Amino acid sequence: MSASHSPSALPPPVLRFAPSPTGLLHVGNARTALLNALLARRAGGTFLLRLDDTDLARSKAEYAEAIREDLLWLGIAPDLVARQSERIALYEAAAERLKDAGRLYPAYETEEELELKRRVLRARGLPPIYDRAALDLGASDRARLEAEGRGPHWRFRLEHRIVAWEDGVRGHQQVDTASLSDPVLVRADGSFLYTLPSVVDDLDLGVTQVVRGEDHVTNTAVQIEIITALGGQPPSFAHHNLLTLPSGEGLSKRLGHLSLRALREAGQEALAVAAAAVLVGTSHAVEPVESLDALAALIDLAHISRAPARFDPEEVAGLTARTLHLMPFAAAEARLAAEGIGGGAAFWLAVRGNLKTFADARAWWQLIAAPAAGLIAPEDAAFLRDAAERLPAEPWDGTTFGTWSKAVKAASGRAGKALFRPLRQALTGREDGPELAALLPLMGRARVIGRLCGGAA
Repeated sequence: MSASHSPSALPPPVLRFAPSPTGLLHVGNARTALLNALLARRAGGTFLLRLDDTDLARSKAEYAEAIREDLLWLGIAPDLVARQSERIALYEAAAERLKDAGRLYPAYETEEELELKRRVLRARGLPPIYDRAALDLGASDRARLEAEGRGPHWRFRLEHRIVAWEDGVRGHQQVDTASLSDPVLVRADGSFLYTLPSVVDDLDLGVTQVVRGEDHVTNTAVQIEIITALGGQPPSFAHHNLLTLPSGEGLSKRLGHLSLRALREAGQEALAVAAAAVLVGTSHAVEPVESLDALAALIDLAHISRAPARFDPEEVAGLTARTLHLMPFAAAEARLAAEGIGGGAAFWLAVRGNLKTFADARAWWQLIAAPAAGLIAPEDAAFLRDAAERLPAEPWDGTTFGTWSKAVKAASGRAGKALFRPLRQALTGREDGPELAALLPLMGRARVIGRLCGGAA
């Protein structure tokens, strides 16, 4: 095989995420964004963000900004951003090419007339497919209709053939476009529906792989025909299953279901949300990952289930905790510094196993570093004062607590819960938490003595 035909010579892939800025992204949107971004990253390709913002009434600048913030939070900043509202001239030019080729034709029916036709067909037990009556109109017919004040909408003339593709998730797919209505691509007011801008952008931006939700499967045959009519090469397609609420209800941007902003504000880890969004509904267990690169390595489109995937926010909370428990100090260091949390790696390794959210680290740091009175039961006061007297001199390390507690045990005769419970309560004010062997060197001798003796230090 020549080098020009070897797999290694293939150009890097170009994938895209194409949300409309009409609401906050939810985890279902994140699933699509992450699959595209991580597949591009794994192959050294390009990840595009295309904002489908031609609906001027519903598209909002604040939602576009929220999309940018959400992608940054997930760690998948796009390599390129395109806005459809700035690309209208491209769509107009493509529409003119299709008109010149006889593939885009004017139709004049009102929505009421079209609905009547659909009702008649259903009553006869037939599929409600557009009858192409507009193709029979002559120039005089069109002139008469326009004189009545009717402006045309423009339909794409399908070839009525079998369109087939190998879907990355669903395998071999084919659609007979004779079973479909010729789709409207341009409204009577000249504005574009979703389909034509999407196809034009994919061609113009060099998109090589389209990974999207299975709700777009029925669009694919039409889009392949349009791409071919424009002289382009269709990208590969993969249609993943959709996420639902635990109840089985579909997610909605409009209703704010499981928005990324809400999950972020609740303290969920971006890496945990990403792992859950990508792995749920696949053959792989939903489990913590150490990085997005590690998550990317787990993606196998062919192993995505065909059934809807239920996303449980309670499971994300548990996954957040497990993600923190495994997080190396290098991944937490900058975030700890930003929160004014000291103690370095020793602190992080001491407390990470007890965190439910990252914000819990601040509470543990305040407990260790800030003045705090010990929690001492009256019957333990003398025992704790004696324990304070047996503290070894500094410097302290991870062995200090073991050496000290053995000495206290020998002197007091206490063991087990009777020994360790009052020590923990005096030092931390809590019944449980990180290992005291790790906390003791972080607190320091003066602070430990103060707490054992009932004061603050």
